Amino acid sequence: MKEDVFKGVLFFMVIIYKSILIFIVGYLLLRVTGKKAVAQMHSFDLLYILILGNVISEPLEDANLVKSVIYSIMLVILYKIFAKIALNNKLRWVLYESPTVLIRNGDIDRDGLKKVRMPLDELLAQLRIKGFTDTSKISIALMEDTGNISVIPKSDFRPVQPADLSKKVNETFIPIPLIMDGEIIGHNLKFLKLDREWLYIELKKVGLRVDEIMLATYSRDGKLKIDDNEILGHKNDPNFYKPGEDN
Repeated sequence: MKEDVFKGVLFFMVIIYKSILIFIVGYLLLRVTGKKAVAQMHSFDLLYILILGNVISEPLEDANLVKSVIYSIMLVILYKIFAKIALNNKLRWVLYESPTVLIRNGDIDRDGLKKVRMPLDELLAQLRIKGFTDTSKISIALMEDTGNISVIPKSDFRPVQPADLSKKVNETFIPIPLIMDGEIIGHNLKFLKLDREWLYIELKKVGLRVDEIMLATYSRDGKLKIDDNEILGHKNDPNFYKPGEDN
């Protein structure tokens, strides 16, 4: 009896030990691999997904469901611990890498590119994706811990803001869908304290039925903006050209 208890305790201790060892070693390997390999996820987030997916799929190979469940629970606990540690400012920099400078004041930082193992042509491609073609107009470009590149242009080349023109603008308003794919969104009507009768009256004004509407939204001015299922003919307008023989 005692031997069985001992084996059971030993079994769980081995699982705990293996889980912690795999998680820590995997995390260190991801850190060594570099930010580019992280692909928009923090290192331990990516590691958690990779290992958990593998652990969950293990019963398909050896049919040991109990072991798989225990390993999965251990990984979730470890992930929660790492996430909790990451909230502490003093310990955060142990888990997260600091941003790497790639461009500063218009000058490309070669040491930064070498550190993140990024060729110059790839950096230029990433900048073009973000709408920047001239590195001399960039105040600072950084590769973040997630592998993303953030770019801040010099003040002379940043987009003009309303405050620069002393303009007062309205608060951002998100149009509220009331009809989608011919279906009325009842909870949005309720949120706006409107009813279906009001909606039917608005549709009657434009001569449309609910099932004829792709999208109808409630705008800032209290009006209904409608996109019906009809596609207007292009009438040989070059702006409507599309490749192929469908024109």
